[in-house]
Amino acid sequence: MPATLASLVHHSALKLVARAGEDRLDTPVRWAHVSELADPVPWMEGGELLLTTAMKIDAEDPEAMRGYVRRLVTAGVVGLGFAVGVNYDEVPRALADAAEAEGLPLLEVPRRTPFIAISKAVSAAMAADQYRAVTAGFEAQRELTRAALAADGPAALLSRLAAHLDGWAALYDASGAVVAAAPDWAARRAARLADDVARLRERPAPATAVVGSDTTEQGADRVELQSLGSGRRARGVLAVGTGAPLGTAERYAVQAAIALLTLTTERSRTLQDAEARLAAAVLRMLLAGEAEHARTVAGELYGTLLDEPFRVLVADGDGTGELADAIETAASRAAEPVLVVAEDERLVVLLPDGGAAVAACAAWARTAEERRAATAEHGGADGTSAGLSAPTGRAAAGTAHHQAEQALSVARRRGRVLVAHEDVATGSVLPLLADDAVRAFADGLLRSLREHDATGRGDLVASLRAWLARHGQWDAAAADLGVHRHTLRYRMRRVEEILGRSLDDPDVRMELWLALKTTSG
Repeated sequence: MPATLASLVHHSALKLVARAGEDRLDTPVRWAHVSELADPVPWMEGGELLLTTAMKIDAEDPEAMRGYVRRLVTAGVVGLGFAVGVNYDEVPRALADAAEAEGLPLLEVPRRTPFIAISKAVSAAMAADQYRAVTAGFEAQRELTRAALAADGPAALLSRLAAHLDGWAALYDASGAVVAAAPDWAARRAARLADDVARLRERPAPATAVVGSDTTEQGADRVELQSLGSGRRARGVLAVGTGAPLGTAERYAVQAAIALLTLTTERSRTLQDAEARLAAAVLRMLLAGEAEHARTVAGELYGTLLDEPFRVLVADGDGTGELADAIETAASRAAEPVLVVAEDERLVVLLPDGGAAVAACAAWARTAEERRAATAEHGGADGTSAGLSAPTGRAAAGTAHHQAEQALSVARRRGRVLVAHEDVATGSVLPLLADDAVRAFADGLLRSLREHDATGRGDLVASLRAWLARHGQWDAAAADLGVHRHTLRYRMRRVEEILGRSLDDPDVRMELWLALKTTSG
């Protein structure tokens, strides 16, 4: 279960006390956030427990507190944690009355309980809930794989999937006919979706759709349709009906079923097509963190690839077919195993570290760079870019995939063909921010300060730069500027007033420093 206000109140180490909204303590908490702003709403997403010491609000003013609490409720804040013993010895009556009137749970936080302890408690509960969901999802993957290997494969798989989802599942063939359903009554429900399935089959696979609720023998349901196959037309469609949107564990189960059913429905294709789908399934399992399960499913197909250090390559663009050919040709000549997953103009490859396939990538990149440079005056060559991860093992395949995605993003930004993760990790981060969007953000953030300075009423931009460079040390920054520290304090207050943002917020300080570094002023 995710963290709730009740679980936090009952947490023996936190010593929280509910002062209002006791009837709403079963509300889930998505995050705990600290803010001393009088109006923190712009920084809220909903579902947060807001923590404050009331440093910048008059918590004893009834009218101010009614407005403050009303804004929090409108923003979706689920609770307010108020620290006592800091600015107020006890929770002010005005705040408690306002919270009670709006139905906002108000938790008293004793002075000995740091806000970070509450944040950690929420984070730990979220992590535990996610772990339970992922573990359940992986167990469902194992059950579905065993069911798919049974004599009545698809039917057994659908039966296990429906049981795991506490709903129903159905499989349609390439013509849109229902070929299996579980439980038995679901066949009638699935038949009523023929028109929706037909529309989905007209879209390139993979495609998905959510259709309106209907009333079944088990009550109202929500149906997701997922096409199977990777060609221009779907080879089949999976339908799942549940009483609520799918959670993390259920989503893992459905994705596993899709992978397994895709393999089943593609049996009539060539061995190469079957191997391509198996590669995609193994890759999904690796990226989902199910490394041992992926190794078991892969068997001997990829030799020792998953047992030794490998790299992950991610590429996209109209030249990925050429890159895939270069990799597979080099690997074949060197008798190296590689796992290649290609879809449209996107390519993901697992290749042995230090082998011929990696060298082929580098050679392809050099050729593509030369071609791009030679044709730049005519608009450039193909727009293919690729990112290469650091060496890894199967247990960290997800991290390696993320590294490759990051390297690919850097390659696009720098106009490069191939960037390795090792290259991303060197040098300064500032060149990564050198684009028009970042400069426009920086100019917008600092514009009001520069306009103020242009009137001759101060030197706020330079003062802000000096203060940030000295990490907020007043005397050192004032000495750099040649002014008294009280003058610098006044200027920083003016910066906060003009920007409407607090320099006590580390995120604000970070954004301002980057803005100063990416602009010439």
